[in-house]
Amino acid sequence: MANIKDVAKHAGVSVATVSRFLNKNGYLSDDAKENIEEAIAALNYRPNQVARSLSTKQTNLIGLIVPDITNPFFPELARAVEDTALAHGYTIVLCNSDENAEKEELYINMLTQKYVAGFIVTTNLLKAPHYEDISVPIVALDRAINSTIPTVSTDNVEGARLGTEYLLTCGAKNIVCMRGPVGLGLADDRVKGFLQATSGEDVETQVVECPFSFEIAEKITEKILLESPEIDGIFASSDTSAIAALKVAQAMGRKVPNDLQIVGFDGVQLGKMVSPGLTTVAQNIYKMGASATKMLIKMIEDDSLQEKNVTVSAELIVRGTTRKD
Repeated sequence: MANIKDVAKHAGVSVATVSRFLNKNGYLSDDAKENIEEAIAALNYRPNQVARSLSTKQTNLIGLIVPDITNPFFPELARAVEDTALAHGYTIVLCNSDENAEKEELYINMLTQKYVAGFIVTTNLLKAPHYEDISVPIVALDRAINSTIPTVSTDNVEGARLGTEYLLTCGAKNIVCMRGPVGLGLADDRVKGFLQATSGEDVETQVVECPFSFEIAEKITEKILLESPEIDGIFASSDTSAIAALKVAQAMGRKVPNDLQIVGFDGVQLGKMVSPGLTTVAQNIYKMGASATKMLIKMIEDDSLQEKNVTVSAELIVRGTTRKD
């Protein structure tokens, strides 16, 4: 197996020059770069990542922290991050925090000690002080952490307004908004969009807090429909909650969409597999994941960011849980 000395000899340069090339540190002439690249290819050289991490204090690893891997939104987001990272020579370490601050902090400390190159974080925590003093680049994905950390997210206000307006267009007159956790930025924004759409309209509304959990959303939906049987429309702040609501409604004998119409938010693949298919406000999940990964890699490689806050538009996808009169 070829080593760095073999590469240097083949390229006609010093070992130090090859090291600078591998670590992207210091000036190299175009001829030297070309000769080293040719030598690496000819010898099928693979750098020792452990040795490199010890000398550079950095690996090609990116930590991706998600709050709940059982929520179908996050595996789809992780796929986009992984695809993009691999295309740029980086490997993803996926960490599921279970919405637990101590677990998140444990992952951060462990990966930082192993010289992770950077983090992409989709935290559900309302306060995350353990991200403020991280010594490597970090990008927030789907939800903001604080104003100093670059963020990629959806226009949640506009998306929720779009989904709620469609429920109104479909004739819903008594609508409940199953919102996400109070204080979580994206959940608060989706409520704003819901209220903007219903303000001044001849409809009855109520807002109910609902974590992004299938099991909890089932219990909340059952309570809502038992206490308020007149409900004829549900705007859910996540597809997970919307699909849970669909299951409960059908079990209670409510016909969807004739008796009850439902609109979700996220656009996960599962939404088109349930019956009837879920009408939803679809985030461009792949674009979000890819954008956040490219942004982080630019930061890792010392390239300046033209935009530190990227907002991706959402799109209404109409399926079978709504009906036009």
